[in-house]
Amino acid sequence: MTTIAEQEVTPKLVAKDFASSMEVKWCPGCGDYSILKQVQTVLPDFGIPKEDLVFISGIGCGARFTYYMDAYGMHSIHGRAAAIASGVKGANPDLSVWVISGDGDALSIGGNHFIHLMRKNFDVNYLVFNNQIYGLTKGQYSPTSEKGKVSKSSPYGSVEEPFNPSELALGAKSSFVARSMDRDPKHLQMVLKRAHEHKGTSFVEIYQNCAVFNDGAFFAYSDKETKKEKALFVEQGKPLIFGNTEDKGIKLDGVTPVIVNLKDDGVSVNDLWIHDEQDKTKAHILASFFDTLYNGVEFPRPFGVFYSEDRPTYEVEMQNQIDNQIARKGKTSLDKILSGDKTWTIL
Repeated sequence: MTTIAEQEVTPKLVAKDFASSMEVKWCPGCGDYSILKQVQTVLPDFGIPKEDLVFISGIGCGARFTYYMDAYGMHSIHGRAAAIASGVKGANPDLSVWVISGDGDALSIGGNHFIHLMRKNFDVNYLVFNNQIYGLTKGQYSPTSEKGKVSKSSPYGSVEEPFNPSELALGAKSSFVARSMDRDPKHLQMVLKRAHEHKGTSFVEIYQNCAVFNDGAFFAYSDKETKKEKALFVEQGKPLIFGNTEDKGIKLDGVTPVIVNLKDDGVSVNDLWIHDEQDKTKAHILASFFDTLYNGVEFPRPFGVFYSEDRPTYEVEMQNQIDNQIARKGKTSLDKILSGDKTWTIL
């Protein structure tokens, strides 16, 4: 870590300082370009020396990310980025660890590691680039593809129910759950900053366009003509309002969300659901605005920080346990630890 004196003479890093010398090679129009740009843009604000940054990826188009960052990193194996990141953070808690994964890498072969990272709460940032398709292997449906998806591996339409990544993360006890998209740079930068500030596993789902195999899957949430009707941007302490003229809102009837018209239904802004990032019940409801219809009604897709909880991180709890045992028993040699308290002499 740098000293105060070193910080005073070291110029502040800028975005290009985090760009490696490697040529970025994704398909033209791929949303990964934007995500890479936003990560490089926000990193200087964190004041983290490059030698304290680690990016770990699995397998998929987005996994190239580690090559394009001028920082430490590992392009690991399919579905195992979460496990490797856990080891890195546990071995050196001072590092800022970022996991780069796709919807297939994270939620299919890596699903087991994903859910356990969420519950363990290592202080890492887990970014899932969700394009609802397998892009690297040329267009098979993925765990997040919509039911009925026609693809190279489902020529008559997928018969499976898709994962909703944010619901899955909440169910696995993630302490921070958020959603953004590649086509909204300012919003994505805000979410990345919040993820970095959070102490614990920060899960960020990023809607990412695959221009070749699933082009336009999320355009309804970013295009000027449809964005205000189809997307709901939540902010702490603010009412849930959407619509072209911000004339629609969401209120709760008990625990049932209801869409109301602020002009015609006799409902005021004060009657609306106020977003609270620490309310897990409401976070679950918010994340469930996922399928086309919710209780028979089409709800807008939410973006922003759904949930944020302060709880001890795994690496801190582990170190506390080690310190307590050393204080109680003193330091023990490795040979004694391996041999245990009981030994036998065989005659």
